[in-house]
Amino acid sequence: MSERTAHGHETRTVLLRGGEVHSPADPFATAMVTQGGSIAWIGSEGAADSFADGVDEVVHLDGALVTPAFTDAHVHTTATGLALTGLDLTGAATLRDALDRIRDYAASRPGDPVLLGHGWDATHWPEGRHPGRAELDEAAGGRPLYLSRTDVHSALVTTALLELVADVAQLDGFADGEPLTRDAHHAVRGRAYSTLTPARREEAQRAALDHAASLGIGDLHECAGPGISGEDDFTGLLALSARHNGPRVHGYWAEPVASPADADRIRALGAVGAAGDLFVDGSLGSRTAHLTAPYADAPHTGSAYLDADGVAAHVAACTEAGLQAGFHAIGDAALAAVTDGVRAAAARVGTDRVRAARHRIEHAEMLDEQTIAAFAEFALTASVQPAFDAAWGGPDGMYAARLGEERAARLNPYAALQRAGVPLAFGSDSPVTPMGPWEAVRAAAFHRTEGHRISVRGGFTAHTRGGRRAVGADEGGVLVPGAPADYVLWRTGELVVQAPDLRVANWSTDPRSGTPGLPDLTPGGQLPVCLRTVVGGRTVHERPNE
Repeated sequence: MSERTAHGHETRTVLLRGGEVHSPADPFATAMVTQGGSIAWIGSEGAADSFADGVDEVVHLDGALVTPAFTDAHVHTTATGLALTGLDLTGAATLRDALDRIRDYAASRPGDPVLLGHGWDATHWPEGRHPGRAELDEAAGGRPLYLSRTDVHSALVTTALLELVADVAQLDGFADGEPLTRDAHHAVRGRAYSTLTPARREEAQRAALDHAASLGIGDLHECAGPGISGEDDFTGLLALSARHNGPRVHGYWAEPVASPADADRIRALGAVGAAGDLFVDGSLGSRTAHLTAPYADAPHTGSAYLDADGVAAHVAACTEAGLQAGFHAIGDAALAAVTDGVRAAAARVGTDRVRAARHRIEHAEMLDEQTIAAFAEFALTASVQPAFDAAWGGPDGMYAARLGEERAARLNPYAALQRAGVPLAFGSDSPVTPMGPWEAVRAAAFHRTEGHRISVRGGFTAHTRGGRRAVGADEGGVLVPGAPADYVLWRTGELVVQAPDLRVANWSTDPRSGTPGLPDLTPGGQLPVCLRTVVGGRTVHERPNE
């Protein structure tokens, strides 16, 4: 890719030509002009000649695909950066492998007051168990260690870390020899993360933002809160985003609102909503998601952190204050509590006002016809993570182990949500699953349960325009004149119109449909390579040697 550059970002005019521009304004477009932070024109190669002499920069695409930048609608930025730059057990194949990685990391960080790690999952380890505390104590050399499970709803810790948290054994969620959950987990997590220095925290945040930019992500929704990360972490990230040449960060703070003063305090933090991980329940992997019937592999129904009355109070207060509300809800009992609560709030403040507020629900995995209908009725955005199904779905996956095959096959019904008109916003919940927009679109299009699959175009829209609409930025996530100049250049193969449903043709390259093509995401094929990411007219990532 060759180019001619000239002036600064704020006012310069750029012509991109000689590629494939993914735009509903012109499905045959090969060129685009941006002026400052906005798209000024999209059209054909021939028409581009008339702009060539009046622009500050010409980018010769050499056949590259231009798409809107992706939005990751659920991220934990600091934890993502810590995993990128520190102890990440996501790829550990065995218990022994995990312990060896802990030993190596402890040796490499002799000055850390608490060792921080993430990503263990014993579900498929041949040993069939997680490490015991004595094994962790030995691997960490007797030092404090916090090690979150892949879903971040439970954690393993060493004796030295437990000793730093007063009365932890009396807290809900403490069971000697078992992973910590609920209040015990939150207390230990808070103590561990309090040891991060501002410099180490910013290092992790920068790493996460730069990594996101390298994947074609232009916007992140940070899901923070008092049980997840502290206010300093949250405000520090928003301040870094404002001065860092990278993706935008939209912050959600997960704390209940009961009054206008509560809403004002959350706004003062810089949050765009009292939403994100405001927990109604936990996770399936840690057996803390709230179910209507017991787990297949445990004699209980999980944990309820918030009931329908609590949901109603929060939604009503946020709606009255003009603040977006939202919740984390995974199990069917939790989702029923959410929809019952939203219905009660609508009766109190008015359905139209609730719909206009665009409240959102994170994860929303165990939906049924009734809860899907309620999502549609109240215009609730489903902020979902297709990589969850890719990682844990199928007859041999974690979902089936926790729920049995029949219930597991009902999870993450994207097609039913789309048919009902429920707004979808795709994300990763990184570091729970890695950021990877094309991987997420592929996971939705080739869902392990065939009936839940949606088209590549539908998934792509949920990961671009859907994420922008979830924060009220309706003009973004699409390449049309007047939209923000948020775009990505990709090296990819042939573009197709792909609908992986056996009842219709799987894909087409016929341009007569008037539908702009997208990369072929058939599993096993190579995914597009990000060459450049531009946010608001500013280049935030450029692949070396391109």
